[in-house]
Amino acid sequence: MLSPVNPVASRLIMGGHRVPSDVRLDGQTAIVTGANAGIGLETARGLYERGARVLLAVRSVSRGEAARAQLERQAAGAAPPAGSLHVMQLDLASLASVRAFAERINREEARLDLLINNAGLVLDERTETQDGFETTFGVNHLGHFLLTMLLLNKLKASTPSRVVVLSSAAHKRGRIEFDDLQLTRGYSLWKSYSQSKLANLLFARELSRRLSSTGVTVYAVHPGVVRTPIWANAPAWQRCFLVFLKPFFKSAASGAETSLFCAMSPKAATESGKYYVDCKEKEVAPAARKDADAARLWEISEKLVGLA
Repeated sequence: MLSPVNPVASRLIMGGHRVPSDVRLDGQTAIVTGANAGIGLETARGLYERGARVLLAVRSVSRGEAARAQLERQAAGAAPPAGSLHVMQLDLASLASVRAFAERINREEARLDLLINNAGLVLDERTETQDGFETTFGVNHLGHFLLTMLLLNKLKASTPSRVVVLSSAAHKRGRIEFDDLQLTRGYSLWKSYSQSKLANLLFARELSRRLSSTGVTVYAVHPGVVRTPIWANAPAWQRCFLVFLKPFFKSAASGAETSLFCAMSPKAATESGKYYVDCKEKEVAPAARKDADAARLWEISEKLVGLA
């Protein structure tokens, strides 16, 4: 449970307005995927500084250890004290890695209060994961789908607990290609990315429905257009174009604010299944409100990851 602290304690400045975050997370355990850089790093920082035990779920252990050292160094001597950081290897492009990670969590962790499905990528060219999935769909959706499903019992046993799913405004131009989910025909960066972000929203919608009355709440988040390494795989001409737009992008710290709001805000504690932008509830595109598509994608995803 979130523990109140002195009302003059730290606050987060979110979305251009002040939102109280006078809570401590002492005794709570959080997982942040993709926590070694960008939005994930700043999300981990926010949880860690409020006393949480934060598991940095990263593909590269060496980069994760560098991130841990950075966060610990910057929080040294903080009052009230920060929590603890622990690096764990997780490759969302490998179902075997996801299963191994989840097995370790279920075996070693007494509780799981927060699951932040943050990691994501964009790719200019079509590639496949170790399991034969189109990589953007495999990492952004299927990897997190399996991870969440394997950790559900731990989340249910730790209620009240929360799941935060990072999506994007790119979902508005997305379409779930049910007849070609792996995009073997007509692949493009934006087609694949938009489909994966729409899949994130449909997953969050169906997950919230299935977890109704369990004490586990679910949130979908658009972090904004953020200066992060995710765009490193965009085409060269787009990277050049983005250089000129960088002054208008959010910092990674600003991009993490809505994730932290959904993870910690008492106001959001019962608002499961909602979509947030700049710490405010927003309406999703019509394609993300189709319950039949959400249920269909869930069933297909179960079969693809071997849960059916």
